[in-house]
Amino acid sequence: MTNETNAPLIVAFVADLMFTTRIQNVVNHLGWRIKWLETAASVGPTHSPDIAERPGESLYGTEGKLFEQITVWQPALLLFDLNNKQIPWRRWMPILKSSPATRRVPILAFGPHEDADTMTDAKKLGANFVVGRSRFTSAMPKLLQKYARVPDQDALTTSCDEPLAELAKEGLALFNQGEYYKCHDALEEAWRQDQGPARELYRGILQAGIAYYQIQRGNYRGAVKMLLRLHQWLDPLPPVCRGVNVAKVRQNAAEVQAILTELGPERLGEFDTAVIQPIEYQA
Repeated sequence: MTNETNAPLIVAFVADLMFTTRIQNVVNHLGWRIKWLETAASVGPTHSPDIAERPGESLYGTEGKLFEQITVWQPALLLFDLNNKQIPWRRWMPILKSSPATRRVPILAFGPHEDADTMTDAKKLGANFVVGRSRFTSAMPKLLQKYARVPDQDALTTSCDEPLAELAKEGLALFNQGEYYKCHDALEEAWRQDQGPARELYRGILQAGIAYYQIQRGNYRGAVKMLLRLHQWLDPLPPVCRGVNVAKVRQNAAEVQAILTELGPERLGEFDTAVIQPIEYQA
């Protein structure tokens, strides 16, 4: 059995009771976790407010709530039942796969093999893997294990035990001085030079820096988008990685996002930058 804290998570857009029961049993046997989003209404509000949104990640309405949930949950797999008429998968798949915050999460879809057009549409619209309903039923454990994106925790822990790169130290020093724009180059280069799984530490902090820079510029949408995106880089890491207090970075980013959400774009100027805390690390 997998430790509950690190257990892979599946988000299932499935409403058929027969299939939800079977899927739940398989997931339990694997020691994984599952969250059910059976209808669009279970995601969030069904109507967006009267705010004109630009292309990309939605911040409002049902799609906005969907992005928020998927980025916070960081699932190993999104599972779509193509027969589920309560989920607008033809609209959701393309936006999930086009967003930098969610596009790395694999999508597995299953549907009636005799409906070739629907199966083809799902593939074109963003599903990474499409299988017939009967095959999904008979080979469910193997399919879930094959297509889920599960981090190698042992390799990640070993990589996190390595020392912090000198370039990363330069970037973190600039970050802690409030030079969020200038810290980008050092952290980006540290990420490029590193081939271990813990390199994502640098990418995650870089994303946080961009978010805080956008706050300085008064760009509400840009800041929230970056805060959504950093989950995929920081969330898989242990609480401490290469001497960096990752848990505190995550907690502070969540606090900043909550305050931004409460203020909204109209009151962004009221944001107190003192909320942004320095990153703790071993120099």
